[in-house]
Amino acid sequence: MLGLIKTLKTLGDRTPLGLKQLKHDRLRLLTAIAGITFADILIFMQLGFADALYKSNTQYPRALQADLVIISTQAKNFGQLRTFTRRRLWQAQDVPGVVSAEPLYLGSVQWRNPQNRQQTSMLLIGQNPSQPAFDLPDVNAKLDTIRLPDHVLFDQASRGSYDEMIEQVNRGERVTTEIGLRTVEVAGLFEVGASFSDDGALITSDQNFLRLFPKREAGAVSLGLINLEPEADLEQVRAELAARLPDDVQVLTQAGYVDFELNDIQSASPIGFVFGLGSAMGFIVGVVIVYQVLSTDVNSHLGEYATFRAMGYRNSYLLGIVVEEAIILSVLGFVPGLVIALGAYQLTAAATALPLAMPTSRAITVLTLTFVMCGASGAIATRRLQAADPADIF
Repeated sequence: MLGLIKTLKTLGDRTPLGLKQLKHDRLRLLTAIAGITFADILIFMQLGFADALYKSNTQYPRALQADLVIISTQAKNFGQLRTFTRRRLWQAQDVPGVVSAEPLYLGSVQWRNPQNRQQTSMLLIGQNPSQPAFDLPDVNAKLDTIRLPDHVLFDQASRGSYDEMIEQVNRGERVTTEIGLRTVEVAGLFEVGASFSDDGALITSDQNFLRLFPKREAGAVSLGLINLEPEADLEQVRAELAARLPDDVQVLTQAGYVDFELNDIQSASPIGFVFGLGSAMGFIVGVVIVYQVLSTDVNSHLGEYATFRAMGYRNSYLLGIVVEEAIILSVLGFVPGLVIALGAYQLTAAATALPLAMPTSRAITVLTLTFVMCGASGAIATRRLQAADPADIF
């Protein structure tokens, strides 16, 4: 009878019935909000890490200043390009429309942090100082500097403690450290960012690269940069190069090479799968938590639902109440999840130097997933309404 009286009172109250039912048990409501918030944070972090993986592993491919790119057919990604003979670049210069074909050398080195003397893994890039290889103004302004023996440019967005060293370089002071058995001087700074595989990067000349890799032959190229005449047809020259060059290399446009890198991460790399699985698990956790809350709520109000049915309300009205609760839970759980995720992004980016940010599109995506998550839970929970028999009120 008490449940019937409460039900009748709600008919004259303009407050949404779904909200009133959720507020009836505040502990259950807080539990549901906490569960949805946790699920949203998990999804936000997994999507953020996946996006950071894609961005960090394609930062240099996106910055390449070339019309076409030549890589080995055995290349997997920017960190595992494999080498091919420089002869392919000389052959490429014979193709009409090609202006230049420059080599790029890549390798990982253990360098000693000038600030704390700790060793860390850094990507070393060797380029022809006469031809800009990247669309990086800070690098291109100092190409003459890296011509000097054992001079390198340092990525100031590298992971680690480099504040004092960066200030010294900016003041024009001489900063030296060791790479292997050689002493190198940090001649300038640029900014790109760390990756999952390396803490940062150094750019130097091709000759300096070979000095730091004494066992590396000059004819073993990591990547070829092809620049064309302004009036040349990009796809036509690419096709002609692909036809003329042996099958130990492949020719890609600059955009095609970025897609090549992304495809490797998304399909071949287990890391991309792990982040995708983590997002899916977060979604499933949210569905289970919200279902438990809504199912319990429906069970505890079966008498009230039966009263509505006895008064002539259709099942669609009762279903609407549960859907209303799901929508309210979606919003109440998403807002704190978004706020906490923003803070977590900032902390993680500061600690790892990875490009973690919150684009509006991701927030909308997670909000949509939250609605779907709560809606799916509500749809499952509404099956209990079939048991709301008017006879239950007696």
